[in-house]
Amino acid sequence: MSLLMTLLPALSFGAPVEAATIRDMQITENAITLAFDGMIEKASTFALVGPQRIAIDINGATPGTSGSSGGLVSASRLGQFNAQTARIVLDLARPAIVSAANYGKDGRTLTLNLKPVDQVRFASAAQAGRTSFLPPLAFRAAATSVSNNRNAVNVPLPKTSPYRKPALPKTFGPNDLSLPLVVIDAGHGGHDPGAISVLDSRQEKNATLAIARAVRDALVRSGQVRVALTRDSDTFLPLPERVDIARRMKANLFISIHADSAASPQARGASIYTLSDVASDKEAARLAAAENKADVISGVDLGRQSSDVQSILIDLAQRETMNMSSAFAMVLRRETASTVPYRTDFHQFANFRVLKAPDVPSVLMETGYLSNEDDARQLFSSDGQQRIGRGIASAIQAHFARRIALASR
Repeated sequence: MSLLMTLLPALSFGAPVEAATIRDMQITENAITLAFDGMIEKASTFALVGPQRIAIDINGATPGTSGSSGGLVSASRLGQFNAQTARIVLDLARPAIVSAANYGKDGRTLTLNLKPVDQVRFASAAQAGRTSFLPPLAFRAAATSVSNNRNAVNVPLPKTSPYRKPALPKTFGPNDLSLPLVVIDAGHGGHDPGAISVLDSRQEKNATLAIARAVRDALVRSGQVRVALTRDSDTFLPLPERVDIARRMKANLFISIHADSAASPQARGASIYTLSDVASDKEAARLAAAENKADVISGVDLGRQSSDVQSILIDLAQRETMNMSSAFAMVLRRETASTVPYRTDFHQFANFRVLKAPDVPSVLMETGYLSNEDDARQLFSSDGQQRIGRGIASAIQAHFARRIALASR
């Protein structure tokens, strides 16, 4: 199935009852303006990589105009995503994000401001997920317009069960709790395929899982480290849940495995991301404001501390974690350089959700570009996956050996 069909399913769903129609779409240098002939429920946007796009979902609407282009948008297309939602997909001429959204006074126009950004900022936006924009209350369509159907039937729904955190994954390696634990996160999975390869349209999620398993197997053979995988099958895990697994297991290291994509087929090479200072400050502020302050960092009950002490403790813990993450990034590059070609600026800083554990050193490794034939060939070959896995495992062992040596001084 093509990527276009994945984004814009066939128009067999039918239009929503009493849905508004998207009557016009105007694209200027840095904005897109949509006009509707009636009220809508809401709009939302999210970024997509491989290639770089922005998707716009309009709930309570049906498409009624053709695509357009201009400025940061090289092409666009509209379709009926499901019975209640119209979807617009913007192909980007260069990386850009939605920086602001404003409805007209009558609630029937929506202007999305587009802001050009670099590759790292765009990738961060894609990781962040969907952002929703509600129209003025007076102009908002009823969310369940189907209820106006005289043939509608009301069915009582069972009470929802309280949320239960999923079971923790299996730990592999020696049954020795004194040994360090590393959690390997295979990026994407399930309905989220990640980037699409130029070679037979293979999916990132399969390469990342194979490499994660290779890392696990190499570490188990070493007998020096315990290891767990956030996913060991083709399943989807929300980003916060991946981080939560590492924290609940009290991991000593967290590595998220990914593959990159770019518009240019010449772009190639691996890169390693750690948390940026700006992202760290924002996350520290969020943690300090959390309602449940118990066990926020390394078993310390912050609820017993004053607000000033809380901020200091979180900042100290996070700074130490960031330093350890950056140190591991250097070791990871050194131990895998003979197997994986690296970009010149291989160490990057970003606001990825999976890097935000305040007390678990974390890195995200982009193992190469699926848009480059040479990188893709290695990432989807069994030999390439095994060599990358052994290199990452070697870096993990070297990292912990160094930590043990420093602690014994």
